[in-house]
Amino acid sequence: MTASTDAGSAGQNAEKQPELKRVLGWKLLLLFIIGDILGTGVYALTGQVAGEVGGAAWLPFLIAFAVATLTAFSYLELVTKYPQAAGAALYVHKAFGVHFITFIVLFTVMCSGITSATTASRAFAVNMLTGINGGESPDATRPALLFIAIGFLLLVMFINFRGVAEGVGTNVVLTLVELTGLLLVIFIALFFVFGGNADHWDAVVVFESPEERNILIAVSAATALAFFALVGFEDSVNMAEECKEPTRIFPKVMLSGLGITAVVYVLIAILAVAIVPVGVLAESETPLVDVVQTAAPDFPMTELLPWISMFAVANTALINMMMASRLLYGMAKQGVLPKFLAYVHPGRRTPFAAIVFTTVIALCLLVYVSADPKGSIVGLLGGTTALLLLAVFTVVNVSVLVLRKDKVGHKHFRTYTPIAVLGAVTCGYLTLPITGRDPEQYVIAGWLLLLGVVLWALTYWWHKRTGAHAAHYDDIPPHEIP
Repeated sequence: MTASTDAGSAGQNAEKQPELKRVLGWKLLLLFIIGDILGTGVYALTGQVAGEVGGAAWLPFLIAFAVATLTAFSYLELVTKYPQAAGAALYVHKAFGVHFITFIVLFTVMCSGITSATTASRAFAVNMLTGINGGESPDATRPALLFIAIGFLLLVMFINFRGVAEGVGTNVVLTLVELTGLLLVIFIALFFVFGGNADHWDAVVVFESPEERNILIAVSAATALAFFALVGFEDSVNMAEECKEPTRIFPKVMLSGLGITAVVYVLIAILAVAIVPVGVLAESETPLVDVVQTAAPDFPMTELLPWISMFAVANTALINMMMASRLLYGMAKQGVLPKFLAYVHPGRRTPFAAIVFTTVIALCLLVYVSADPKGSIVGLLGGTTALLLLAVFTVVNVSVLVLRKDKVGHKHFRTYTPIAVLGAVTCGYLTLPITGRDPEQYVIAGWLLLLGVVLWALTYWWHKRTGAHAAHYDDIPPHEIP
């Protein structure tokens, strides 16, 4: 979700606003969705998921995609019913009309972007040192990892400040690079397996939890973590105003994108477990590098893959930090958060204050999780991102049911009510502590949301004291809702 940079007043008539240019056909939209889903998740978390359930690492990814598909049906009904570039915030506000709830949804989405980018910064640092070391993974406790991750976030901030355009052409190139790396991994792994060299093939059907938890809890915990792979698929609904015939092409394209990426994730999880011992995968922050090193140690891909992985996770971080900063800017511009966060640099015309603020949050988060030597930093941050995302998905599934009473004057996709109910129940379940989530994920998510509530409360108090008026979402043209 991105905030409008129009300097006009929030109450300006929607007819006076220029419409976004409709340039996306089904091919470009499909690449956008695939590129959004493929990234840090597949390159960094495959080993973490294997650590939760053993050789059945493919199962949590399959379940995560199934649950996401249920929610996708709700998104499809809403985006074809309201083909506007505001996403979950618009749907929730139309459903409930409570500005604080709309704000919480917006801030939660923003926080998921920050935690996702922080996860990517750690993965970037690990892959950089792995590439420099010629494919050898670095010690997870090396201070250099923290310094590289901090430097990477500062670089992302600088690029964000410069005003990098998220052009469709750039997204196509990044997606093709990510896909090329993954297809090479799959090709090498398949050649190794069909050559009869996979010594751990039997492990693919073996469930094993290192903490001896029951199957339901272990699979639930792994699925909640695997959901990090789905970060980004819902971003496509924000492209609705730039798509040609969105009500016609969105259903087939979104479901096709989920299907293609699900096959990639599940196939890679199966091949990884068949080639590399589960214990090694679980301890690795570069699982795909380990797969290639085992399957083809003399192949040049071994030294190339860490750099491709860097490229993929860097793309994830940049997109998420741009989204987060513009969401924060949009909320400040509408008077929901302190006005100083809406400051735009006069030269670069970018939301400078929001960029700095979101970067500071990401840096504090990175230092905080790096200070605890126990557990996986990538797994902790990835799990927190998935937690925030699942909470939003739960509310979206409820919103589609509430909005059934709202009729529109055009045909649109309609999901079956049981599917929306099941989507809400499954997403809600995966946010609960009984799934075996690391309690620290709730701590991180809680502090982030508390920060948002404090900022909102201070702004509300200031408006009451000064008599200022925060813009109501009902008065804002749909494409200006942050």
